[in-house]
Amino acid sequence: MYWFKKEQFFTYQETTHGVFGLFDTPEEILKSAEKVKQKGYTDFDCLTPFPVHGLDDAMGLPRSGIPWISFFMGLMGLTFGFGFQYLTHAHDWGINFSGKALNAWPAYVPVTFETTVFFAGMSAAASLFVLGRLGSGFRKPLHPEITSHRFAIWIPSASANYKQEEVVEFLTSLGAKEVTVLK
Repeated sequence: MYWFKKEQFFTYQETTHGVFGLFDTPEEILKSAEKVKQKGYTDFDCLTPFPVHGLDDAMGLPRSGIPWISFFMGLMGLTFGFGFQYLTHAHDWGINFSGKALNAWPAYVPVTFETTVFFAGMSAAASLFVLGRLGSGFRKPLHPEITSHRFAIWIPSASANYKQEEVVEFLTSLGAKEVTVLK
């Protein structure tokens, strides 16, 4: 049972109809991703065993919003950490101990730092799962060699301009060593 609509986050991950082609080198996947984007297919994905520099540009993906989310949540953590200590010491329970001022802000620095890092880190992890549509850990791998040494381009049936025969022919023309149709 989900506390949100399952279709809201997992529609892409649960798409099992489409075509994928296997490639051997990172250079092949880069060139092929550019051509797939130029052809007009949408929602396609490149699956690689390790990060390939420039692949997100070749796919036409926009820059991630995770750094901005982390930054603003870090500011919120900073405000929360400092504000909570200040309100507690200066207003709610003002106890004068060791002759210190009620607003001894240098003592607030460690807790403020920790809440800043905590809020930024946890929001980065949560936004990675939400924005990256990661959450369904039960999806079967398309091909066992993708996780070890092969590269793949996945074009789902929900993609624009999708016609199965044309996609198979197109991926073959790009130099895919193996093209598989999933139904």
